[in-house]
Amino acid sequence: MISQFLLSLITGLFVGGVSGYLGSLMITKRMALVGDALGHVALPGIGLALFFGLDVSIGAVFFLLIGVLIIWFLESRTNLSAEALVGVLFVVSLALGFLIIPDFELLEALIGDISSVSLVSTVVSAIISVTALIIIYKIYNKLILSNVSGDLALVEGVDSKKYNLFYLLLIALVVSIGVKVTGSLLVGALVIIPAAAAKNLSANLRQYSLGSLILGGLSCSLEIIISEWTNALAGPVIILVSASFFLISLIIRGLRGQKMRNY
Repeated sequence: MISQFLLSLITGLFVGGVSGYLGSLMITKRMALVGDALGHVALPGIGLALFFGLDVSIGAVFFLLIGVLIIWFLESRTNLSAEALVGVLFVVSLALGFLIIPDFELLEALIGDISSVSLVSTVVSAIISVTALIIIYKIYNKLILSNVSGDLALVEGVDSKKYNLFYLLLIALVVSIGVKVTGSLLVGALVIIPAAAAKNLSANLRQYSLGSLILGGLSCSLEIIISEWTNALAGPVIILVSASFFLISLIIRGLRGQKMRNY
């Protein structure tokens, strides 16, 4: 029988790694806060999952997939940016979430509870993480190209609209498994902080994306170990560990005296 601690550790390693890797792409596309906002879009789904006794990721992914499809459709039909559309869904979902979720389950919905993850949930999270990682790797350069120049992407045969949909769906999948680790309130930090720290330490795009993956997985793993020792809430500790890595990266960058490329 696999211990609860080991299940949590494995889940955190996979989810943290893919979140950091996706975060490197989101920061490059100037959409770092979208992951944070989409975490709140998942809140009504988390509430319904808790009400019916289901895994929170099931409810989260349902609402997130609907949300990103709405964003993608409206973005292609209006002049509004993805950030603006996410902002509208964010506040509506937040209001619905607080109406749906009972007070005694609100804390779990907001900051997660990775300590109670099951074997099935761990396996599913690992499969989703690996699948998302492979897909992100395959379309990474195409998304970067479409972000740099839509016209150049078109010349190269890159359908920016299609790849942006893939991108939003990947965010939804990663956020849906991330809410189990840090809850809807803090899930944005899983994609933002490790990638930001890796950016400070990287000299090129390859180092940046790989460093984001490593720091994301390492942050979650260390947090789970610390949480096991101290009995502290896992979600907030993950953020503090990630923030510590970011602070260290700032110090290292300052000591190097380097000016990193703006990739």
